[in-house]
Order: sequence, then structure tokens, then C-alpha cells
Amino acid sequence: MRAVFRSLALLLLLVGLNGSPALAQPAPVQPAPEAAPPPGDTFAPGELVAAGHRFFGGVSRGLATIIEKAVSQWGLPNGYVLGQEAGGAVVVGLRYGEGVLYTKNAGDLKVFWQGPSLGWDVGGEGARTMMLVYNLPATGAIYQHFAGVDGSAYFVGGFGMTVLTANRIVVIPIRSGVGVRLGANVGYLKFTDRATWNPF
Repeated sequence: MRAVFRSLALLLLLVGLNGSPALAQPAPVQPAPEAAPPPGDTFAPGELVAAGHRFFGGVSRGLATIIEKAVSQWGLPNGYVLGQEAGGAVVVGLRYGEGVLYTKNAGDLKVFWQGPSLGWDVGGEGARTMMLVYNLPATGAIYQHFAGVDGSAYFVGGFGMTVLTANRIVVIPIRSGVGVRLGANVGYLKFTDRATWNPF
């Protein structure tokens, strides 16, 4: 009888030793989840930099830095404008431009913009402009006045970034142009569906 108990104890011990490695094995490592792709109606930073590089040419390094700053503060835009503008100021200034609003799911739209400014601001510039657009509910919602504070320092080949808002929509113009304009001003941009000389 003792032999049976000894055999049974030995058998249980062997089963326990053979089973313990399986119990001691760590759970398989799950791969880290990939970052979720941007929602279908927004633009990733890489897409914006690529579009800006094609549009601005060889100054994309500075553009990438500004886009990264904008995305870190406001997230991913659901539209952007590529266009050209000209402006000038001696205390009171004016700015006129035209371009195309690009969206992923709502098509593209021709836009024009005009705007006055008032402040300590002197000079003039011609600029290629990229505007990041946030919280745009429909393409037609771009046709309104966007106000903001513009602090800028323009040099040959330099960049400037401003922030304008209206009805929870945020527009961030990024400019690179030729000319010299120094100062800070308060103003707005009015977007329209056709060119006009009236900035108001």
C-alpha cells in the first residue's frame, strides 16, 4: 500500500514539475496598438506638409515646423486653402487674396478674401498663403468674417502664422512671401465667393 502512495505522490510531483513551466510562462506580448489614422474628413500633418511643399517649393522645412506647431495646439484641420495674396499697410492696412479651399469629403471651392487692419504695421508683401481650417461644418461656412490679432515679421522668404476665428471655426493663415512688413495689428479677413475691392 505504501508503494502505491509513493508511486502516486511521485506521479503528482512529476506532473506538477512538468506543468509549472507552462504556468510560469509570461503571457504573450501583444503588439502596441497602432496610432489611429485621422478621421476620414481631416488632414494629417504629412499630407499638409506634402501639399505645402508642392505649393511653396523649397521652403518646406520652415513650413513643417509651423504646421507641427498648429497641429499641436489645434489638432487636425478638416480643410485647407492654398492661394496668393498681396497686402500693405502704413498704420491702416489692406490685404487681398484668392485661392482654393480643399476638403476631403465635401469637394474643393474657389475662395477670395479681403481684410483691413489697424495698428503699428508698416510695409507690404506679396505672399503665397496656406490656411489651415478647423471645425468647418460645410464648405459654404467659410464665407464670413474671421477676426484675430496679427503679429507678424516678414522678411524675404520668411514665414508668418496668424490665428483667426468666427463661430467656432478657426482659420490659421501661414504666409511665405517676398517683401518686408513689420508690426502687429488687429484686423479680420472676409471670405467671399467672388473678387471684390470692398474689404468690409
